[in-house]
Amino acid sequence: MPRFDDSTLRMIDANLNRASEGLRVMEDCARFVLDDAKLSQRLKIARHQLRNAIDSMQIGSVCLLASRDTAGDVGTSISTEAEQSRAGGVRDMVSAASKRASEAMRVIEESAKVLGRSGSPFESIRYAIYDIERDLLLALIPPCPQWALCVLVTDALCTNHSPSEVIAQAAAGGADCVQLREKSMPDADFLEHTSRLTAEAHALGLHVMINDRVHIARLVGADGVHLGQDDLPIHAARSLLGPGCWIGRTCPTIEHAIEAIEQGADTCGLGPVFTSTTKSKPDLAGTQLIEAYLNDPRTRSTPMLAISGIDDQNIDELARIGCPGVAVSSAVCSSTQPEAVCRAIVESISHHREAGDATISP
Repeated sequence: MPRFDDSTLRMIDANLNRASEGLRVMEDCARFVLDDAKLSQRLKIARHQLRNAIDSMQIGSVCLLASRDTAGDVGTSISTEAEQSRAGGVRDMVSAASKRASEAMRVIEESAKVLGRSGSPFESIRYAIYDIERDLLLALIPPCPQWALCVLVTDALCTNHSPSEVIAQAAAGGADCVQLREKSMPDADFLEHTSRLTAEAHALGLHVMINDRVHIARLVGADGVHLGQDDLPIHAARSLLGPGCWIGRTCPTIEHAIEAIEQGADTCGLGPVFTSTTKSKPDLAGTQLIEAYLNDPRTRSTPMLAISGIDDQNIDELARIGCPGVAVSSAVCSSTQPEAVCRAIVESISHHREAGDATISP
């Protein structure tokens, strides 16, 4: 059996273990978290390809084992704070595992060249890991939830309380999302404004959507952006935001909703349902649009919010037909008691949902 440099063999052995462990973590996430047979199979194939590539080097498993010196490995006692936490949950775990596996593959690839062996098999596996990492992380992105109440916060409408206080009371009243909207505020001011309010809303457990301004949504770490019919196309917004943010689209007709969903919208704002004090909307879609959306197999599984003119006085009209969520602006922002208004709206939706009226689960 030919002799090989022990230090190179140690690198191959350590990184073979590291790559195998990373691939196993990824495979088990695909298998047990996603129940995704195709991703699981791709990862299993990658593990077997790695073992076959190692065998093809003809250095022998005995040589690798003999080179192992765990007690003398200075790296075993070195760790970082990031290694001790996976605050982002399973996605963080998968991201760390895939980076570990791909980096290990690169070390094996280079070490193979030192030994006069081809690094190509390991290069191919490394590129496969990059693709699997992308697909696995995309699959782990949570879908947009069905909110019961999204409060559209505009500074000018917050006449009795500051925007921060309105958001705090909305959270206390059961709202699960806020949308930050300032049509005329300059970008620099809006960036500072939304950065502060987004942090406050997230601390209260609320999701945050930014109205129209995709670049601001990305900069402040919002959960998504809501686009009107005349705003950026959904595919353009997606290319700027990436896959981790939700995109909502205002849809005045069922045809607009179908088109938005086909283009990749995560949620639809349906309306105008009622006459609004915030915007002039002469052509009302009415509750008929909500009923059409909830009954159309092409739309009903996508989260939605009824929009325009909704308050604690007319919410029952929507809740009775099974509307699972609404967006409200002036009725909350201009109220002396935002918490009470939010609670009345959420309780109406909850009451009719429990009675079996709603067709989309929250």
